[in-house]
Amino acid sequence: MALFKRGKQFKHGRQPCLDKALDCFLKAAGGSAWLCSSYAKPPNTKQAVEWLYKASIAGHARAQYQLALSFHQGKGVEQSVREAAGWYARAAEGGYARAMYNTSLCYSLGEGLEQSDMLARKWMRRAADHGHSKAQYEHGLALISEGDAMNGVVYLELATRAGEMAAAPARDAVLEQLSASCRNRAVILADKWRSLASSR
Repeated sequence: MALFKRGKQFKHGRQPCLDKALDCFLKAAGGSAWLCSSYAKPPNTKQAVEWLYKASIAGHARAQYQLALSFHQGKGVEQSVREAAGWYARAAEGGYARAMYNTSLCYSLGEGLEQSDMLARKWMRRAADHGHSKAQYEHGLALISEGDAMNGVVYLELATRAGEMAAAPARDAVLEQLSASCRNRAVILADKWRSLASSR
């Protein structure tokens, strides 16, 4: 922790020294470089991807997600949807909610992973249960389309509370069709809901 704080001082001090900051962050991370992408600006995207790759191999879910984005967008590496999907899936398995959402999309669209509605739904629900607001919105709509309006409304309510603009009108439209007891139950469930822990 002391090395991490010292690195931040080097990065944000009166006379920033990115090389010293990077050295501290690397030592603080035990050689795993995922911190570097957040706190030290690498000289080029290719070097940033090298750091992300090292951290990803070491099992850092956030780095795996960032590496997946690099492959998806072709930044610092040759664009590869297959590589991106593979890293999204690894980060999702590591508990990173954004990666769970993207893994769901990959399965849903058959991008980089074999198309599977079952696995798409599984990862969308996991992302929703880990507090990903877009996943909560989409999972809520899916539940409603499957006939589970009350639980669907719970997820739409959670998405609304998290700031998903499209969720509120959908929630309101479904609430009008529910009985008063179901509406009350949905609000109670939303109030009691707690996000599962995600990797940071």
